[in-house]
Amino acid sequence: MPAPVSIVIPTLNAEAELPAALEHLMEGLAAGLIRELVITDGGSSDATRAIAQAAGAEWVSGAPSRGGQLRRGCAAAQGEWLLVLHADTRLEPGWAAAVAQHLASGPGGPAHFRLRFRARGLMPAWVAGWANLRSRLFGLPYGDQGLLIRRADYEAAGGYPDQPLMEDVALVRRLKGLTALPCAALTSAARYQRAGWLRRGGRNLWTLIRYFLGVAPDRLAKSYSK
Repeated sequence: MPAPVSIVIPTLNAEAELPAALEHLMEGLAAGLIRELVITDGGSSDATRAIAQAAGAEWVSGAPSRGGQLRRGCAAAQGEWLLVLHADTRLEPGWAAAVAQHLASGPGGPAHFRLRFRARGLMPAWVAGWANLRSRLFGLPYGDQGLLIRRADYEAAGGYPDQPLMEDVALVRRLKGLTALPCAALTSAARYQRAGWLRRGGRNLWTLIRYFLGVAPDRLAKSYSK
């Protein structure tokens, strides 16, 4: 019987972060969880493809849109389960056991990891705490928390929409029974450190509110990237 989980990672010039992300996946191979690794790229001009090929990943390429990349990557994946991660996310040691237990526990609904930043201090802890509270109360984890989902549930929910921003929110809003795994996704704090923790956190919240109010994802992406 093949391993159950396909790892899907969207990339765009990810040579600085991808090797460490892949290294942290190794325990999943040792546990017999990972069937394949799918790198879905948006036109990288650095060494991302060479890194992916060295890791034995399946390479999928297309236009640079996070939602479109994820949709193509998930379509190419063969596993019964999909584990979608960002290239700058490193799963905490012990993640494989947490995922294996989730897969073995009854129907096994969609799940995400707890967020933690690879940075020390009050602000990283506060922002991550808010993200974890939002996920628990409203069922709205972002993509940097990862998403573990059975393929049948993913397809029933319509998959990721081909849009440049809020593709993660668009999908999880259609899912029921989201749970948090007892393990953390350690994500890069670079954007927060460049923009300032309060400014970046406030911008993320305002972007989410505007999305709920019906502002088009293309328009949101333009202002988000400034």
